Amino acid sequence: MPVRPTAARTAFLATALAASALTACGGGSGSDPDTVRISFKQSTDNSIHVMDDYLADIKKQFEKANPGKKVELVPIKAPDSEYYTKLQQMLRSAKTAPDLVYEDTFLINSDITSGYLKPLDAYLAKWPDWNRFIDTAKAAAKAEDGKTYGVPDGTDTRGLWFDKGIFAKAGLPTDWQPKTWDEVLDAARTIKRRVPDVTPLNVYTGKPAGEAATMQGFEMLLYGTEDRLYDDSAKKWITGSKGFKDALSFVETVYREKLGPDVSTALDPNIQTIVRGDLLPKGKLGIDLDGSWLPQDWLPGSSHEWPEWSRELGLAYMPTQHGQAPGKVSMSGGWTWSVPAKAGNPDLAFEFVKTMQTKANAQKWYVANSGISVREDVAADPAYAKAQPGIKFFTDLVASTHYRPAYPAYPRVSTAIQEAMEGVTTGDASAEDAAKKYDDSLKEATDNQVIEK
Repeated sequence: MPVRPTAARTAFLATALAASALTACGGGSGSDPDTVRISFKQSTDNSIHVMDDYLADIKKQFEKANPGKKVELVPIKAPDSEYYTKLQQMLRSAKTAPDLVYEDTFLINSDITSGYLKPLDAYLAKWPDWNRFIDTAKAAAKAEDGKTYGVPDGTDTRGLWFDKGIFAKAGLPTDWQPKTWDEVLDAARTIKRRVPDVTPLNVYTGKPAGEAATMQGFEMLLYGTEDRLYDDSAKKWITGSKGFKDALSFVETVYREKLGPDVSTALDPNIQTIVRGDLLPKGKLGIDLDGSWLPQDWLPGSSHEWPEWSRELGLAYMPTQHGQAPGKVSMSGGWTWSVPAKAGNPDLAFEFVKTMQTKANAQKWYVANSGISVREDVAADPAYAKAQPGIKFFTDLVASTHYRPAYPAYPRVSTAIQEAMEGVTTGDASAEDAAKKYDDSLKEATDNQVIEK
């Protein structure tokens, strides 16, 4: 499941969902030393059971290889924000904590700083396969204390999806590859002029889109400039950067020139479903700045089956602002398998992780989930590269990718970014004013841990 979180945890949800979360885990993971309890996010779409099928297969393998040991799968069927809340409730008590949990890198540091997760460094030091994982993926589950709290099961990257039919009608090349932001905007303007009945360009924006706006939209722009959100050397958040204003100006241009979806559609909480399930499959969208996971929705048996997608859509990397090195940009997120601090059977849990992360099982998961390999040996396997159209394109972007500074303050920083984007999308604020408002919000969200650019 790709990283597309839509909201942070809230106190209200925590209270409302506590009872169901506690019930879900029964007597706790430590009640049976021979049973390992695995909690994971189950899709709310009943037609998607990729994770369920994969874990059922790993369960069989694990139990066969470890006679007398049992695996109990504990699915949590909930939207992203509710999943985070239920998981947090479970982690608070030894009576309810499972042995292994599925953690989104978007919020893993919140659970780390709360003391809910166990550092895995002692296990990783004795596990040769850890050396196969790429460094950027390892960093996604590393906390400010320098310790690692999760094993990533893949990642995702982002780029430009475009409709070859619309491009042909607009007189644009069907092997399109823009070199600068201006070339992206120029293509969208050409589509608007020559194919007026479609939406030229989608850039996710505003609070209703949640983290999709921040990551697929804003950060794909910001990280194509010379600036970033966070200064790693100073360990502070950055204010007043030119890149931040320029990224907002790009969003402002898209919606001021009506190159994007209608504002009411762009700010619809279901915008991602609208894009993947309606606009793209029905030839209504020229260019979409989006993630590597989209084909998961179009595979046979999925909710929006679209077998022709690989012929009808083209892929291009998102260029840097002016074409400066390295010329392309991507953002990556992902999920990790983590061991709760209060797990009753942590050793058994890590053995289960090792079973999931053999080369063969990891490769099987990446392909099934439209995921991107974080293991160099899988990425180099021709069978992986050929398993699904687009895999090689998105895997190659890992070399140019960036991970969010997912420290505890990040969810609040992300919300401030969404508010700034929404202001320029609706026309209620200029990029300059929205950036100033963001700087004020950033200081509040990070207890003034900021550095002026």
